[in-house]
Amino acid sequence: MTLGEKIKDFRTRAGLSQEQLAEKLCVSRQAITKWENDRGIPDINNLQSIANLFDVSIDLLVNNKEGISKIVINEEIDLETYQKSGKCRSKYDAVVKEKYPHAKVIFPLIRRKKLNLAQEIVDFIIQPGTLQVADSFNDLSSYYLVEINNKQLLVRVTKTYIEGRELSQKFDGKKCIIDENLFKKTTYTI
Repeated sequence: MTLGEKIKDFRTRAGLSQEQLAEKLCVSRQAITKWENDRGIPDINNLQSIANLFDVSIDLLVNNKEGISKIVINEEIDLETYQKSGKCRSKYDAVVKEKYPHAKVIFPLIRRKKLNLAQEIVDFIIQPGTLQVADSFNDLSSYYLVEINNKQLLVRVTKTYIEGRELSQKFDGKKCIIDENLFKKTTYTI
């Protein structure tokens, strides 16, 4: 896979248009087109920006031997600059709605740590629910399931950044276990 093909693959898997990617990288849309068609290559600063945006190494971008296994987008935000409006019940909702304007549907998720047997026993002995409450205070992020371009993204929003990654397994039904966490869809969509 060429560098241009990888950039295009990352961009499309992230649900971004060439215009949106150009805006995030502070370059022209024409530059993105040239890179994707292998008629030009980004300079080292732009390679670093692309690698940071998609949370991959520069080696992955320029190395022809490695394939792309998953897509992750990290972007810094300032939560205080967003306002809740319309269907958005919080500033976190507003961030996701703005960052994924072409999403088919956005489900806010409730996250709970999936306890193993030993943790469940300790939790029951101490006081049922104690470990869940402690974990909730440890991770104050908001989570969302974003469906865009026949893909599902698990999006995490904190006060300082937004992170989205493509799910390798389909989130069907109301609940799904992902990375030691149990996610449950809320009753409303954004």
